Amino acid sequence: MTVNSMETHGGACVPTFHRGDTMALRGLRVVEMAGLAPAPFCGMIMADFGANVIRIDKTRGPDQDRLGRGKRSLALDLKKPEGVNVARRLCSNADVLIEPFRRGLLSMLGRKGAPPTPPINLLADFAGGGLMCALGISLALLERSKSGKGQVIDANMVEGAAYVGSWIYSSQGMFLWGKPRGENWLDSGAHFYDTYETSDGRHMAVGAIEPQFYEELISLLGLDAEEVGQFDEPEEMKKIIAARFKERTQAEWSKVFEGKDACVTPVLSMEEAPHHPHNVARNSFIPSVYSPDTYEPRPAPILSRTPATLPPGLRAPQIGEHTIEILTEAGYSKAAIEELLAGKIVADAKKKAKL
Repeated sequence: MTVNSMETHGGACVPTFHRGDTMALRGLRVVEMAGLAPAPFCGMIMADFGANVIRIDKTRGPDQDRLGRGKRSLALDLKKPEGVNVARRLCSNADVLIEPFRRGLLSMLGRKGAPPTPPINLLADFAGGGLMCALGISLALLERSKSGKGQVIDANMVEGAAYVGSWIYSSQGMFLWGKPRGENWLDSGAHFYDTYETSDGRHMAVGAIEPQFYEELISLLGLDAEEVGQFDEPEEMKKIIAARFKERTQAEWSKVFEGKDACVTPVLSMEEAPHHPHNVARNSFIPSVYSPDTYEPRPAPILSRTPATLPPGLRAPQIGEHTIEILTEAGYSKAAIEELLAGKIVADAKKKAKL
């Protein structure tokens, strides 16, 4: 995935689309080539914090992007020279171009005696790809404010994921690691850092590494500290703790550990997380732009003066929903737009809907 941070430009006056005058990226113009996972996530971060993000979609094909909130869509055929010219014209007045075209830490994930466990696609696509790409753009824009020059950000997902895992690489000589996968402190090898099933088939997460937290864990479980030592045989200790957690439901154990310094929390489903009291108090989730009955995380981190603002009614665009609007802003006449539509260089979602 490659990103261009454009040079400082003058000349054409292009209307700026944004949701508020106080967000950190207000006035920033971003062109995003439609893709999957990393590029759309990076573009959504830009849009969440106030940037004007134009997503260039294909004129044909399904809408597979679920990270489109706050963006506008231009449906464009980049296989035709006229379509390439339109894209170049848009990019000439943009600050950032996000291209998703593609040119590990997996060995560390998994339980003892089992194959590596895929971390969905959070590590490479989103952490190593989209998030690191957004960081690269921010760094390039900060530098551009000093030099007036743009640059190319090469956001490689493999290298990005490795960089996210820097601590894992640099801590291999510590007591935390050194054993095969699934036998170390933080990879399910320790009885004080794992998940345990409750009597109702739910789970509790335990992360009681520090001695004082471990003592609280054992005390609240009602176990004998002399029989369950923190550094005793982990497999035997796991059996003892697992048996105790199986005696009560998740709700019952949650009440036991609520407000206590034992580093024990319930493992919530995606449907439950938005309704947890802590998340409700922090407004950590917002109604999904794709389904009013579901939720999605609000933008993070929270900036004290210029936070991301997602107004009611904000949604993701249909493919080609803003085609005419974007082309008009770019300086195309009504006749030129009609010619592009007639030649199927661009597509307009509103006209498709009427058909």
